[in-house]
Amino acid sequence: MLIKPFSKIGKKDADIAGGKGASLGEMTQAGLKVPPGFVILAGAFDRFLEETDLTQELEALLKKVNYKDVNSVDGASAQIRALIASAKMPADLAKDIVSEFKKLKSSFVAVRSSATAEDSSAASWAGELETYLNTTDKTLLDNVKKCWSSLFTPRAIFYRHEKKMLKTKVSVAVVVQKMVNSEISGIAFTVHPVTQDRNQMIIEAGYGLGEAIVSGSVTPDSYVIEKKELSIIDINISEQERQIIKGLNGGVKWTPVLKSLQGKQKLSGRQIIELAKVCLAIEKHYKFPCDIEWAQEKGKFYITQSRPITTL
Repeated sequence: MLIKPFSKIGKKDADIAGGKGASLGEMTQAGLKVPPGFVILAGAFDRFLEETDLTQELEALLKKVNYKDVNSVDGASAQIRALIASAKMPADLAKDIVSEFKKLKSSFVAVRSSATAEDSSAASWAGELETYLNTTDKTLLDNVKKCWSSLFTPRAIFYRHEKKMLKTKVSVAVVVQKMVNSEISGIAFTVHPVTQDRNQMIIEAGYGLGEAIVSGSVTPDSYVIEKKELSIIDINISEQERQIIKGLNGGVKWTPVLKSLQGKQKLSGRQIIELAKVCLAIEKHYKFPCDIEWAQEKGKFYITQSRPITTL
């Protein structure tokens, strides 16, 4: 099977489900609040390349790249991505993906790349690959192919060269997950990333979907929590004028935050502690400091990603 639900995936499956997929499966199995979903395993991408005879073509294009010339990297990326976009996905695979999507009973899903060489501390692919939020049944298969081809964005091509991974086999799995339409979302680090104090954690929170914070487009609130006592040591409120929300027909769009909310604290003290407890449970489960992405919809917290903190 080239598709597995989160409930059948664990942390040992990073080689087939990628770092993101393995982590979501692991947390689902640990009973944490993860929105339901499935992973199209890396083998599906490998099979797609084989059946469309693209493997040799892609290798030939990458061999010609001159890494000192930005245009050369950009040109190879554009050609490779166009080839993948126009190639036809094997019919049985397409059918299986659509059938798993229907089981989620959700009109909108997040489609996210999960590289199989991802998130090991040495080569953190986070931020190199693409995510498509609010994907519908109409855009599902195209967005899966876009995630596959994001292994060949200019940045990813260059990253692989820089990390001397040109000979390393890197593939990509794709996570398809029920969309959390968050009113508030953000990131948490279970160890203070600046002072590296292991008894402090930081939660960052902003309005709308988490992409705005992850991409650095808005400055979030930040809350520092003392882990042993579970007490809030510091609250930094940031004014937020715009947010990313769901577009009408899928996709996302920027929109202004209501004037009355712009300067307000995003999470109440009670909510900060509730979320801190969830993040500590994740750290305890993994037994290492975690960098966690979270979202809140209708007052409920969900975890959409967790990985080791790579900067400690």
